[in-house]
Amino acid sequence: MKILDWYIVRKFLGTFFFAILILAVIACVIDLSEKLNDFSSNHAPLLAILNYYKNFVPHISALLYPLFIFIATIFFTSKLAYKSEIVAMLATGMPFNRFLRPYVIGAAFLGSLALLVNHWVVPMANKSRLAFEDKYVHEKVTNSDRNVHMQIAPGLLVYVENYDYANNMGYHFTAEKVEGNRLREKLMADHVSYDSTTKMWHLYQVIIRKNDSLKESLENAGDMLANYPFTPKDLRENSDVKEALTTPQLNHYIAVQRMHGNDNLNIYYVEKYRRTAQPFAGFLLSLIGACIASRRIRGGSGFHLALGIAISAVYMLILQFSTTFSTKAGLNPFIAVWIPNLAAGIVAYFVYRRQASGR
Repeated sequence: MKILDWYIVRKFLGTFFFAILILAVIACVIDLSEKLNDFSSNHAPLLAILNYYKNFVPHISALLYPLFIFIATIFFTSKLAYKSEIVAMLATGMPFNRFLRPYVIGAAFLGSLALLVNHWVVPMANKSRLAFEDKYVHEKVTNSDRNVHMQIAPGLLVYVENYDYANNMGYHFTAEKVEGNRLREKLMADHVSYDSTTKMWHLYQVIIRKNDSLKESLENAGDMLANYPFTPKDLRENSDVKEALTTPQLNHYIAVQRMHGNDNLNIYYVEKYRRTAQPFAGFLLSLIGACIASRRIRGGSGFHLALGIAISAVYMLILQFSTTFSTKAGLNPFIAVWIPNLAAGIVAYFVYRRQASGR
């Protein structure tokens, strides 16, 4: 690391964190203006609101990380080019790849930081943020999804027609024990309720049908208690939960959902792979920004910024299309998340070759 490298790295990191600070403040103001009526009508305490925005800043910063790093790179590099500092560097015989070294170091540092933040810090912040929104912003959920079927353990399947959270009551409950292709036992309850203290299910008007080869029996068991490994919250699909889980917790959640028979897991895999792909996107976009903005052109920083915003918009559009194809049309989630990075890598290669050759 030479003095020149430190100079560019300081400019890089300083502009990046300043851009995050400014855009995060703007995002908080916009969000506050949208939710102010909800805060007032639900009597949200001031300290809770401040804590909410403390957790909102990591969320919005991580969400727009590629945009932040790209615009920051273009902004300060364009200013260096406008002041002819880059021309002076290259005029000494410095090759263009040597000029990019501090950009690579700065982008690698920010990418490593983003990996840590995406996999652990942001999910923990989102857990508190989403809990606040459920309490003071969103309407209270009163019913589960209808006609829920799921496997709660190997060979144990349950069904609930509907669960009323307000009254803590579920209706038309069945639990089936299956061995291979054979139904061994089917328990049917007219209604059920869950005791969160003892973590037990209360089953009412229970009828148990048992099937042992050629022998079949039907028993009227009345009311009873049962210990089933699920809660009423599991009866409602909540896609926001993926944002509040650290990556190890998300892996466990995916495994549980797979056991429950949930066949729409791509939305969770997209979130898992996005946490790793996004920092690499920031790295590639920073290299593209350095290559584009390092040449002084008519229009100066304004043209570079406009071009940077346009490229960022295209990147976000490709990401949105690919993830939608994954969650709605079954595209492999790993491929869907990395398609924008592949496109960014191709663009980075061509702009680097063009700039390095001096054309």
